[in-house]
Amino acid sequence: MINFWTLLGLYLFLETSFLWAKANQSSEDFNTNELIMHHVLDDHSWHLLTTSDGHHVSIPLPVILWCEGNLDIFMSSDFHHGEATVKKGDREYKIDEHNHIIELKGKKVLDFSITKNVASMIVSVIILMIIFFKVAGAYKNRKNQAPKGLQAFIEMIVVFIRDEVAIPNLGEKNYERYLPYLISIFFFIWVNNLLGLIPTGANASGNIAFTLTLAVFTLLITNFSGNKEYWSHIFWTPGVPLPLRVIMLPVEIVGIFTKPFALMIRLFANITAGHIIILSLISIIFIFKNAVLALAVGPAVIALTFLELFVAILQSYIFTLLSALFIGMAIAEHEHHDEEHHH
Repeated sequence: MINFWTLLGLYLFLETSFLWAKANQSSEDFNTNELIMHHVLDDHSWHLLTTSDGHHVSIPLPVILWCEGNLDIFMSSDFHHGEATVKKGDREYKIDEHNHIIELKGKKVLDFSITKNVASMIVSVIILMIIFFKVAGAYKNRKNQAPKGLQAFIEMIVVFIRDEVAIPNLGEKNYERYLPYLISIFFFIWVNNLLGLIPTGANASGNIAFTLTLAVFTLLITNFSGNKEYWSHIFWTPGVPLPLRVIMLPVEIVGIFTKPFALMIRLFANITAGHIIILSLISIIFIFKNAVLALAVGPAVIALTFLELFVAILQSYIFTLLSALFIGMAIAEHEHHDEEHHH
């Protein structure tokens, strides 16, 4: 049976092989910045490796463009790794230096392509569907029996989110309404974090658009769930003098958006930073072209890999916890006592 150490060794071998191929693809000096940005940023193809003779091995992805009433669909391989243009009727497309698709005549282009990050998210959804359908089948086939294997593992996490995240922040009365969302974002973020740690994997969780979308979901759920008391605290804070209420109004309105903004930045920054640090350490070997450095860098990379595995689930938990906290603040019912009514 393949154990954890075998998988870890395979991971480090693939990561080092990937870097070695990048370092030897040309006679130019090893470009650490280019390597790191290539991994961190999104792409229109899924790059697997570069051979020593400079040949790129990639999985082409669908390019879907809307340009002035015209829908153009083709594979990213038509760009030949950004070296060629693609003509569709009177439209000619090219990938610029920022990896964006532009039309050479200046026509406005809306890009709906399946990029590397989007493909990775689709893979994560497929993985989650397989896992949860399998767990659901286990509950159906093993009624009134103690869970085991994958079923027990998933149940442990779901129960933890319910008892330690949902109920304390949302209350016994309301938690069931929001629990499916909290469980979904936890597993979705976690799986995407793990996929990003695989060599040549997509850094979806380190993409600001990914974290922004999840934060907007929490923002919408929070504000659409907000009760009368929540909105009264924002627009006319009770219990404070009138002049202070006028000052507090813009502060409270800004606070509506700072909460999801913090969610977005926290997840994006922590995941991206981990990837950059690991790749930077491994790159030291190729910058100095000294294999002996691997004796020092290797243990550090292994330690950081363990740390990133922990960070992957930690950031999923923090995002879920803060989402529950923000929603709970919007639906909470507080009792206000006016002392004048008790005379």
